[in-house]
Amino acid sequence: MTTEDVIMISRDALFTIVKTAAPVLLVSLIIGLTVSIFQTVTSIQEQSLTYIPKILGVFVCILLLGHWMLNNMSGLMTDLWGDFSVYVR
Repeated sequence: MTTEDVIMISRDALFTIVKTAAPVLLVSLIIGLTVSIFQTVTSIQEQSLTYIPKILGVFVCILLLGHWMLNNMSGLMTDLWGDFSVYVR
């Protein structure tokens, strides 16, 4: 296994992590900003108000995109195990 192989595997793994986590993080970010703007406008200073909408939003996002996320991760692992003989040499 050469240095280029390690760099390629690391790059593919990091890209898969970012691509898989991005939708959930974006949903959480959008919900958090929306609730923060709502709290600012209405002068409600409840700290726990952001947790329930974020939890529900992330849960719905995982329900809708879970299959796609799992396919991304298993695709990476399939590629890694498919090239295992190349990496062992």
